[in-house]
Amino acid sequence: MKSVRSLISICLFATIFITSCAMTKITAVWKSPEYFIKPNKIMVIAIAKNQVSKRLLEDNFAQDIKINGTDAIPSYTIIPDEKQTDDALIATKMKEQGADAVLITRFADRKTAYKCVPGSDFSSNYNMWSGYYQYGIGLMCSSGYVSEDEYAIMETNLYDAGKSNLIWSASSKTEILNSDANFIKAYVKYIVKALVKQKVLK
Repeated sequence: MKSVRSLISICLFATIFITSCAMTKITAVWKSPEYFIKPNKIMVIAIAKNQVSKRLLEDNFAQDIKINGTDAIPSYTIIPDEKQTDDALIATKMKEQGADAVLITRFADRKTAYKCVPGSDFSSNYNMWSGYYQYGIGLMCSSGYVSEDEYAIMETNLYDAGKSNLIWSASSKTEILNSDANFIKAYVKYIVKALVKQKVLK
C-alpha cells in the first residue's frame, strides 16, 4: 500500500511539474566577435503590452542576472512610464547608475499551433504505407481531439551602453502553458543561462 501511495505521489508531482514548466527554444542567436569584456552592471528594459508584463520581465531578468554575479537594475525603477521612449534620459540614467550595458527584450509575436491528437485507433493504420496514406488523407480528427499550443515569440538584445554596439542578440519562442508570469519566468531563466553559457555574462 505504501509503495502504491508513493507511486501516486510521484506521478502527481511529475504531472504538476510538466504542466508548470514552459518550454523555451532559441531559434536564432548572434554574438559579436569583437566584444570580450563582460558587463559589470546591466540596465534591463522590457517592451511589453502592459506595465504588469514589463515589470515582470525586468524584475525577473534583473534577479537572474544578479544571481549569476552581474549587477542589474530594472528600468521602471528609475525611469517614469511616460519617459520610457526618451533616449537621452535613458542614456543619462544609465550613466548615473554606472550601467555599462543595456538589455532590451520585447514581445515580437504571439502564435497558436494546432495539431490533431489521435484517438486509440490511430495505430491500426500504420501496418502498411498505403493504409496510413489513405487514412491520413481522410483524417479529420474525428477519433481524437485538437490540441492548441500557444507560444510567445521574443527578441532579446544586449548592447554596450557607451558605444551602443550590439553585443548579443537572440530570437526565441516559449510555450505559454497557464499564465504570462510562468512563461516569463521560464523564458528569462533560459535566456540568462544562454548568456552565461556563451560567456557574455559572468
